[in-house]
Amino acid sequence: VQLQASGGGLVQAGASLRLSCAVSAASGGTFSNYDMGWFRQAPGKEREYVAGIRWSDSSTSHADSVKGRFTISRDKAKNTMYLQMNSLKSEDTALYYCAAARRMALTAWGMERMYRYWGQGTQVTVSS
Repeated sequence: VQLQASGGGLVQAGASLRLSCAVSAASGGTFSNYDMGWFRQAPGKEREYVAGIRWSDSSTSHADSVKGRFTISRDKAKNTMYLQMNSLKSEDTALYYCAAARRMALTAWGMERMYRYWGQGTQVTVSS
């Protein structure tokens, strides 16, 4: 499984951005048995969970810090996952990663170590 994140940039506080994560498999298979997520890492801080989605039925979860502002989604036809980020704050500045894992318990979605596949990251910088 390969993931390619894009869509980051420099924006002012209060603005919106949409991140994309193109997902592909060498075998050309589907991702019906996968859960996927977005994580972020700010300078000097540990990587943290942002949001997760089950590819098969689009069930989602969001970290409390972004709930109501960020929305994770996926487009099966395009094999792409998205993170719509609204009302951005300076504390949202970070390198954002997309990740994938074989289906797991919902309670494990926030655990970085459970994700086997990672994209390269896309930088989001929010100026205040």
